Amino acid sequence: MNYKHLHYFHQVAKLGGVLRASEQLHLSPQTISGQIQLLEEALGTPLFAKSGRGLVLTEAGRMVLGYAENIFSIGAELKEAVRDYPRKGRLLEFRVGVADAVPKTIACRLIEPATQLPEPIRIVCREWKLDTLLGELALHRLDLVISDAPIPSAVSVRAFNHKLGNCGVSFFAAPSLLESCKGQFPTCLDGAPLLMPAEESAVGQRLRSWLQARSLHPRVVGEFDDSALAKEFGRRGLGIFVAPTVLERDIEKQYGVRALGATPEVVEEFFAISVERRITHPCVTAITEAARNELFTPLARRQLAK
Repeated sequence: MNYKHLHYFHQVAKLGGVLRASEQLHLSPQTISGQIQLLEEALGTPLFAKSGRGLVLTEAGRMVLGYAENIFSIGAELKEAVRDYPRKGRLLEFRVGVADAVPKTIACRLIEPATQLPEPIRIVCREWKLDTLLGELALHRLDLVISDAPIPSAVSVRAFNHKLGNCGVSFFAAPSLLESCKGQFPTCLDGAPLLMPAEESAVGQRLRSWLQARSLHPRVVGEFDDSALAKEFGRRGLGIFVAPTVLERDIEKQYGVRALGATPEVVEEFFAISVERRITHPCVTAITEAARNELFTPLARRQLAK
């Protein structure tokens, strides 16, 4: 495939016609049309269709445009990397997506080992819904997705789950709520104000089942997609909130709250999702090894439980 042919196609698609592209590129319309025809022959499909006096992208053309934009974006990054090389040396870019249900502190702890590699790293971090991130992963716009659930069966993406670990959850309350939490854990949750994770989240579903199985009926005063926002409301005494037990000490110190108790039966799981069956990216290797050998080890859970 000729890079220039793709460039001409990209200009015609973005500017809306051959004439405008010819003015921008300082080439004749006939030259541009001929180059695009060569690209269509190389790909074996038409990229434009006539619409009145203009051109519109075919379905294949829209797909090619998406790839072309990625190619030219990478080309721009290549120029920047070469320009900066004498000053910065080789810079490894690591593009990671974090599902919005993953607690921010967990995401930071998981990604942190990638920043400690001996070679210079530039991290590009994106946060969104899991299905959107998986789409970006499939287009190779991300190197890794960190999620609290494996790839959903309804999502047809060729990628692989690498389980990082799991842990139970702890329940936290601000000092202003402690007096109203009567009795031992977990009976103290009955009738108490609770900030609940979103119903569609994996931990939200497990927590609801756990409460129901123990005939506990807290007053749900809020429901949150963003666990960081739930912690902020919890810090202000609006209600009890839950977080991974491996973060118990960090949360008590950061938010000025106290753990009421913990249960290993409401499990939070964390996964690294990549297009690689066998992990080779050095940042992904650092993340998976640190998670399995340090963050989610039984020893770490026992130490945090003390």
